[in-house]
Amino acid sequence: MNTHVKYLGLELNSPVVAGSCGLTADINNLCKLEECGVGAVVLKSIFEEQIIYDIKRNTHMYAPVGNYGDSYEYIAQHVAADSVAKYFSLIREAKQKLSIPVIGSINCFSHENWITYAKQFQDSGCDALELNMAIMPFDTSLSADDVERTFSNIIQSLRKTISIPISIKVGSYFTDLAKFMQQLSWSGIQGITMFNKSLQVDIDIDHETLRNADSLTQPGELYNTLRWTAILSKKLRCDLCATTGVSNAHDIVKLLLAGATAVQVASCLYRNGVEYAKELNDGLQEWMKQKNYENIDQFRGKLALKQNDKASMLMRTQFMNYFAEIK
Repeated sequence: MNTHVKYLGLELNSPVVAGSCGLTADINNLCKLEECGVGAVVLKSIFEEQIIYDIKRNTHMYAPVGNYGDSYEYIAQHVAADSVAKYFSLIREAKQKLSIPVIGSINCFSHENWITYAKQFQDSGCDALELNMAIMPFDTSLSADDVERTFSNIIQSLRKTISIPISIKVGSYFTDLAKFMQQLSWSGIQGITMFNKSLQVDIDIDHETLRNADSLTQPGELYNTLRWTAILSKKLRCDLCATTGVSNAHDIVKLLLAGATAVQVASCLYRNGVEYAKELNDGLQEWMKQKNYENIDQFRGKLALKQNDKASMLMRTQFMNYFAEIK
């Protein structure tokens, strides 16, 4: 079976992509993932907050910046450079040892650092860059237009700064998700990944404190990804990579049928080990063999929403209310 796809202008042996997570921060795991047949790897994100934390921890500068005069900026820059040195070293080592594409990932909150680190990703040899734009609309002083303008400004600045393909990884918290994703696809980016996993919060009722909830995606989360992949895949001018809720090879088949160009996996690798990537690829090929498909293009997007289609199963949110007395 031929499982080759073209994603972000890159040739992939498989549509199965190892998504950004702690597992992709280790060169041994990256090598195992390649052996197990993934088409590409997305390295663990650089988070601007982590760099700031390292600056404070390593310099013990918790007092006001003004107390340190001109030396603060110099020391902070030195610590920041050291903080990301290992990351860019991993990129260079991965490019030496792997034959599959290596995609960098970055998550920032300041405009200037998106640009600063993007340049370093390109200089380190990344084949593409995924912008992990996990912007939660929690600020009541910001409108939907303000949030969308932030996305557009960052994308336009990076397109002027780097030449490698750019993909953005987004959540589903948008007032006009379908329209805005289409607009982003017209901005010159090469791909959109739906959806990133936001930090989940729980409450400890015994101690009455906040705590982290399970960070791994659950199988039931696939259906939201599946719905929006099917709705948008034929309406975008860039590749669509689907993720969140993927547990097995059948889920990958579903997302490809819905029109995904590639499928990112992470949580199922945590649960089953990086070697599980081989089972995912084997399962995809076995299904293709059963259906007599020789390549991905023969079925990809077969169940996607056509341009003027009004498929009620995809469009209704309270579908059962119309066909049964279920309230």
